[in-house]
Amino acid sequence: MIESLPVKTRQNPRGAWTRILFCAAFAATSASLSAQISLGTIVDLTQRNSGAVRLAEADVRKAEAALAQSKDALVPSLDVASGLPTFPTVGFSGGVPSILSGSVQAMVLSFPQKQYILAAQSGLKAAKLSLDEAREQVVLDASTAYIELDAVDRQREAAKQQETEAARLVEIEQARAEAGVDPVNDLLQARLTAAQIKLARLHLDTRVATLTRQLANLTGLPVGAIATDRASIPEIPPVRASEAKANEETGSIAGIESARMFARSRQQAAKGDALAVYLPQSTFFAQYNRSTKLLNNAAEYYNPAHPLPTTNFSSGISIQLPLFDLGLRDKAKQSAADALRATVEAEQAQRQDELQIATLTGTLRELDTLAEIASLKQQIAVEQLKTVESQMELGNGASGAPGAPPQLTPKAEQLARIDERQKYQDALNAEFELSKARLSLLRALGHMDDWLRELRGK
Repeated sequence: MIESLPVKTRQNPRGAWTRILFCAAFAATSASLSAQISLGTIVDLTQRNSGAVRLAEADVRKAEAALAQSKDALVPSLDVASGLPTFPTVGFSGGVPSILSGSVQAMVLSFPQKQYILAAQSGLKAAKLSLDEAREQVVLDASTAYIELDAVDRQREAAKQQETEAARLVEIEQARAEAGVDPVNDLLQARLTAAQIKLARLHLDTRVATLTRQLANLTGLPVGAIATDRASIPEIPPVRASEAKANEETGSIAGIESARMFARSRQQAAKGDALAVYLPQSTFFAQYNRSTKLLNNAAEYYNPAHPLPTTNFSSGISIQLPLFDLGLRDKAKQSAADALRATVEAEQAQRQDELQIATLTGTLRELDTLAEIASLKQQIAVEQLKTVESQMELGNGASGAPGAPPQLTPKAEQLARIDERQKYQDALNAEFELSKARLSLLRALGHMDDWLRELRGK
């Protein structure tokens, strides 16, 4: 042991307040870690904190700027400059030094520009629909993770109870093996059951840690600060696959509509590039120049009888007629290819969504039946456990009769308890899988608004 050397200490008046504030902060943090957070709050935090949503918002702002740029091409632009030389000019430079020069330029007539504006408007609509799609996706991710965390928490509690029952079973088998009542193989089997239950519980612990980290990343909250509130999880509204067609007509499926609007934007831009190959464009321009003799008298190089004027102004309309421009034609071909690709991708997205809906519909029917089976098995296990407990307490009532079943042992009771807890976990897992499939079908059909209303109603 290392002895501490005696040192002189001095009371720090700030130290006491520092320790008090630290303890208060620690207590507040501990309280926040154990606080329950509703599913609606989790969804709201996820929508504000999601990186996918922020990226989609940036795309919307970019699309808005692109639309403004396409419209501003028709607004006159003004440039102001000064050509005043830094040092006196030697010889003749060919230019007239100016104190101030300005130019105005504006597009007067452009048939392609109208298509470019329409393309930018369609692009903005596509970006907004993509933003809606991103928000719906994070709602699905947050809701699924939250519901799974609640289910896994309950499964883990049941697994801990299983571990206790399995440890008790090992003790019973140990005593029965030492007494010679049961073979050693039964003891080994009990230990194997206990080890398998421990492994399942460790798997649940890992899953809880993973879901906690996932929700922390989605919401921006500290890891471990989220405790689920089961009462905040509403019942998932039922929905049928046949309801998708009515929603497609109104454009409520954001992902499909976004792909369609993006394809339309590409088609309109391609049409504008095609028009630019053949149709003329007209531009207005005006220029003003204020010359100076401060450092260079350019008039000396011209006829002294007609000196250069100080104030100069010119204007006109420029008409550009494309007669032979391979660059414009190549750009039009490229835009047409982009439009075709976007159209095919929109069609593929539509088919993929239809396939997903069909798959989820079939899976949902199976999961509904599996959840019912798991629930019935759990109820049967509960009734069997009650029967075993009753027989353990009162006996089977016919132990002395010929052919009567033997009296149940504590081993049978522990096995019944372990089986009941396992059936309970299976029922919870089947219920979660059913809820996950229902939420995915809501997402595929574009009914996430219904789910959000259910959350806010809680």
